[in-house]
This record gives sequence, C-alpha cells and structure tokens, in this order.
Amino acid sequence: MNNEELLRAMYDGFNARDIDAVLAAMTEDVDWPNGWEGGRLVGQEAVRDYWTRQWAAIDPRVDPVEIGPRSDGRVAVEVHQLVRDLDGKMLAEGDIVHVYEMRSGLVARMEIEEPG
Repeated sequence: MNNEELLRAMYDGFNARDIDAVLAAMTEDVDWPNGWEGGRLVGQEAVRDYWTRQWAAIDPRVDPVEIGPRSDGRVAVEVHQLVRDLDGKMLAEGDIVHVYEMRSGLVARMEIEEPG
C-alpha cells in the first residue's frame, strides 16, 4: 500500500470509528497532535485514549480533499473537517492541512497546519 492509499484508509477508519484499523497504520511510538485539547501525544495507546475521550464528547468527520508529497519527504493532506456535537448540531467546519512523516510505511508523526 502506498502512502496515499494508507492515509485514505486511515481517514476512512477514523470516520467509521474503527480505531484499531487507524492505529495499525501508525508506528508504536507515533507522535500525534492533540488538536482538541492541545499538546501532543506519544504512542498508539495515548492516541487511542485521546480519540476515545473525543468521540464520547463530539462527532468529528475529516475527509481528504487533496494528498501530495512535500519536498522534505513528508506527505500533506488537505482535509475538510466537520465537527458536530453528539446531538448533530454543527460546532465547526473548515479546511486544514495534516502533514505526515512516514517511517517504514507507517505514520510516525502528524502535524496540523492552516491551509495556504
């Protein structure tokens, strides 16, 4: 599976709440942003705990719009993000960029950037 296929599968898994499928695409020591509460997380179990808390409070959906390599070897994914509360009320909507560092065919680090 190439980087684009892996990342698309990750977004599909995230939107389906299939946390095990998403974590399987990450290194054990993945470095992940806590875009909801702030700070960073290290390791698959920290990401699992974060998403478990997040999904108990809000209903985010993130869909890739464009995926492409960067000159430094990382992969940028422009995404459309829609966040609803658990009753379906929209809380936020917009576009952001997720930037991935890959290692041995898995996600080792992700950063969040503003588009543009």
